[in-house]
Amino acid sequence: MEASSDMEKPPLPLALTRFQVSEEFGFLLPNPLTELPAPYGPWMDIAHELPQLITSQQLRSRVHQMPQLSTQHLRGREELHLAHLVLSFITMGYVWQEGEEGTVQVLPRNLAVPYWEVSQALGLPPILSHADFVLANWRRKDPNRNLDTIIALPGGESLRGFILVTLLVEKAAVPGIKAIISALCAILERDEETLHRALEELAGAIEAMSKALRRMHDYVDPEVFYTVIRIFLSGWKDNPAMPHGLVYEGVSKEPMAFSGGSAAQSTVLHAFDELLGICHHQDGASFLHRMRDYMPPPHRAFVEEIHRAVSLKQHVLSSGDTQLRTAFNRCVSALADFRSYHITIVTKYISIAAAKARAGQAEPGARAGPAGGKPPSALETKGTGGSHIFSFLKSIRDTTREGMISA
Repeated sequence: MEASSDMEKPPLPLALTRFQVSEEFGFLLPNPLTELPAPYGPWMDIAHELPQLITSQQLRSRVHQMPQLSTQHLRGREELHLAHLVLSFITMGYVWQEGEEGTVQVLPRNLAVPYWEVSQALGLPPILSHADFVLANWRRKDPNRNLDTIIALPGGESLRGFILVTLLVEKAAVPGIKAIISALCAILERDEETLHRALEELAGAIEAMSKALRRMHDYVDPEVFYTVIRIFLSGWKDNPAMPHGLVYEGVSKEPMAFSGGSAAQSTVLHAFDELLGICHHQDGASFLHRMRDYMPPPHRAFVEEIHRAVSLKQHVLSSGDTQLRTAFNRCVSALADFRSYHITIVTKYISIAAAKARAGQAEPGARAGPAGGKPPSALETKGTGGSHIFSFLKSIRDTTREGMISA
């Protein structure tokens, strides 16, 4: 228990621990569990074989043989997060095993019911999200602290690289997350020196995130990402391949629609936008707000708390302090540069990769589905979250630039 130190002095307005944010790992789940308790062996057995079961198109039959397990033996946040991760990956494999031309309309009861219960317990939707795919899906492979994923899908080393590079971007953001707390406290205490230092730390963190993102080129093959990996991040909302959504058997007789995994579900950039007072245009803003429903509720609450806090931008404007304004603008510029680089990545891994996939599609004997590597044409112009990808990303980048304070 850490209550004793809190008794001595009141907690800061935004203590990270209140929002399940780690001083060391930020929004990443610290040291996630890699195995569930024994009763959940049937889930773990399937999860560990997922790439092979999907590529051999045997996953659906394995799921149909799976016992329906009670979720009552799951204890604590870590076990729930691992259960959600495992069931999310099994669900995405089940739905997309045969590509966008062989989708299903019903998720069977033995998968849907426990998945729904675990989702309700965590306040997460019953679909693979950034919180599963990245935040809870990492482990240390050896004493040298080399990282690996816990659960995988088809895509081999490119999938592993995609998850772990995204994780490194999240880790690079940690000093910036802590700088948010320092900055807001410094404004309340009228401590301009600490505020300036916090803004420099925030800018440095965002620049480090861009540097981490550049490693994507070293570890992820664009063709494998586009033709194999991407479909498993796709949801059943705003997706022409599943226009009616998905029935969760035993949960609801009506189909439900959820967006797929998306970088827009990362709490980091939402938090930075709120601190810097970045106001996105209507369509972009409404999509981003909807993506907050895919964050763990404490992380969403953290973003909302920053939104309610004293305005950093107004403080910098009213201070007339040139140094503060320069530091503030460095943060905004770094954020716009990060978003520009994200567009570069998306161009390479989606737009150019889609063109190459179309060119190679005429080859005889191309089989539908991830195993055959047939590209998901339904998502050529959309992100896995369902947004029109380039117009959305450019709009978000441009409104970020508009957040600069002019001299």
